[in-house]
Amino acid sequence: MSIKFSQLTTAGAVCFSAGIFMAFQAQAQHDSPKSIAGKYIVEKNMDKTVAPGNDFYEYANGNWIKENPIPAKETRWGTFNILRDENNKKVQSILVDAGKPGQKPGSAKQRVGDLYYSAMDSLTIEKRGYAPIARDLERIGQIKTVDGIINEVTFDRVNGASVGLFNVGVGTDTKHPDTYITNFGAGATSLPDRDNYLKSDPRSLKIQTAYKKYITDMFVLVGTSPAEAAKNAETVFNIEKQMASAQKSRVEMRDPNANYNKVNIDEFSKNYQHFNFRQILAASKITGQDSMLVSQPKTVKNLDEMLNTVPVADWQVYLKWHLLRGAAGSLSSPFVKTTFAYTSTLSGQQVQTPRNERMANLVDGSLPDLLGQLYVEKYFPQAAKTYMVNLVNNLKVALGERIQGLDWMSAETKERALKKLAAFSVKIAYPDKWQNYDGLTINRNDYYGNLRRISLYRYNENVGHLGKPVDKTRMGMSPPTVNASYSPNRNEITFPAGILQAPFFDFEADDAMNYGGIGAVIGHEMTHGFDDQGRQFDYDGALRDWWTPEDAAKFKAKAEKVAQQYDAFTILDTVHVNGKLTLGENLADLGGLNVAYTAFKKTKEGQSNTKIDGFTPDQRFFMSWAQVWRGSQRPEAAQTSIQTDPHSPAQARGNLPLTNIDAWYNAFDIKPTNKLYKKPEDRIKIW
Repeated sequence: MSIKFSQLTTAGAVCFSAGIFMAFQAQAQHDSPKSIAGKYIVEKNMDKTVAPGNDFYEYANGNWIKENPIPAKETRWGTFNILRDENNKKVQSILVDAGKPGQKPGSAKQRVGDLYYSAMDSLTIEKRGYAPIARDLERIGQIKTVDGIINEVTFDRVNGASVGLFNVGVGTDTKHPDTYITNFGAGATSLPDRDNYLKSDPRSLKIQTAYKKYITDMFVLVGTSPAEAAKNAETVFNIEKQMASAQKSRVEMRDPNANYNKVNIDEFSKNYQHFNFRQILAASKITGQDSMLVSQPKTVKNLDEMLNTVPVADWQVYLKWHLLRGAAGSLSSPFVKTTFAYTSTLSGQQVQTPRNERMANLVDGSLPDLLGQLYVEKYFPQAAKTYMVNLVNNLKVALGERIQGLDWMSAETKERALKKLAAFSVKIAYPDKWQNYDGLTINRNDYYGNLRRISLYRYNENVGHLGKPVDKTRMGMSPPTVNASYSPNRNEITFPAGILQAPFFDFEADDAMNYGGIGAVIGHEMTHGFDDQGRQFDYDGALRDWWTPEDAAKFKAKAEKVAQQYDAFTILDTVHVNGKLTLGENLADLGGLNVAYTAFKKTKEGQSNTKIDGFTPDQRFFMSWAQVWRGSQRPEAAQTSIQTDPHSPAQARGNLPLTNIDAWYNAFDIKPTNKLYKKPEDRIKIW
């Protein structure tokens, strides 16, 4: 997902960025306050019965949330969902046109169009039922030994399918980011979180019951008797529960050093009865390697022991289940409907998302660079990319100034932090080099076959990276994606074309709205380079400690206060946010807002007090931030998110960062009597 800058000196980078900022200010053309009034802050969307100091999120968005219920096909509804819906419609228009017969063979249009056509050909899909995986199920049923189980997992992987148990792949070496290395992981489970297997509270039991029914119903669909299918469900659940018992918690998995376990392949094999990793890797098309990374060795040891105690017949059931589960969405409607009946228990979604929307998303995820070329050509204004380049540089200047002004960090660590900031690489809108998927054939009459060929192509490409320079041209997200990201291992931030639209960014908007929207998003991703995980990676993306012990201790103490602040926040009356799980995103929200505000105050509007829509520039900046997060979520989805999502709920994101920013108190005259008020000495200031 990332590349890195050449190693510029800190001073050089800051001076260059400052020059860009001045040029940008000279060329920026905004509408007058009169012409943009009412376009961005709409008073009827607010709930002015709520004091901004009591619940700023509700004050800014309350009436909009009341007047915009969650559609039946959604689990949440808000700014991101609306923009994603709009992008999905654009993608569908491209795919409908590309799906017409007669496109040039091998072209982007032909392949994305034929993949979409095959995915929408429900008559053919219905006729085939589960025939596309019938031979795979039969082959699994003929396995006689533990070695046969291991061989089957590898066979499926190199032939475009996945049946769980363990995973082999290739990725960047976390401590040597210019090198590819083999990765091995063990113990594939299906429920959202390991605790869903291990806990016995009412919600966990409800999920377990729904999951077992799902397994039972799926086996019945492939001809298993109901009694045998129910038995299979217990078998699968018990195997996965044993696997879950050895897995780290989501909070534990946030420690990159604990996840870095580089082992000698031959020496590691000596510790296990059933895993000859040299043979497994060779069968996986990986040769010539002496070491690999194992993120959770405990799960490998646990799986090796389970291969001794769990009967081969039970492993057959497990493999069949994972094949079924992975293929269900591409089989006939009974499999799709059965899957939705289960997932709706977790999410609360009331009706299945229409097929054309689901298949448009599938094409976007399957052939992102081919579809991306067509999307950018038709829908993305190139001027937006130039604007974003300038805006990113403005934010880099602001973050650099804030780092230099930190009163808790030593000069030594500041110098290294500024070096890392100067080395940030940025990808905006779309990749500079498109991937063309050479050799990948898409057949408009073979939906399941297309998906297998895509999976096989990806696998071969992945293992083919070994021994080659790390490819730093990839973007990591498709151009239509409404999101942004930071890659610590590449020290890179990415902003796809999909997010470069209102309400995050709009050419016609005033600076307050753009800096409070896309500016804060940029600042958020930059701050990820210095959050509790990102700070452990150096300027070149290597997992390497560059902090003095004293500064690291000060940072951890401040971060712990942020975790405690979010721990105290509840949703659904009693469910608490997990401050440690969400710490990285919360730090990025806080840092991003501060950085964006610093940059905003350098603009002409930021230095004025001219009101638009009755709000001062500072008020508009913070209102823009709150608007980004407006929305609501079904209770079932909210509970699952609290357990698994590293992002805090929207209401927490709209409120809590602001309580640590002095300018917000001044902008809205927040008093000690307000619920969100924090004493100045209690406001957390990090970046």
